[in-house]
Amino acid sequence: MFDTLVSRARNSIAKRRHYNRLVAEIENLSSRDLADLRADRSEMLYQIHKQVYG
Repeated sequence: MFDTLVSRARNSIAKRRHYNRLVAEIENLSSRDLADLRADRSEMLYQIHKQVYG
């Protein structure tokens, strides 16, 4: 039981780190970069949240 709890905590921490890394990358994109990619920052953030957390 304790091993399961620790495993779930580690998994949760790993997901949060991955999510934060992706958010930082998106936040660092300039408006020009987003225009070049034809991307919307809020849509990108929504999609990474969906990807990481399901």
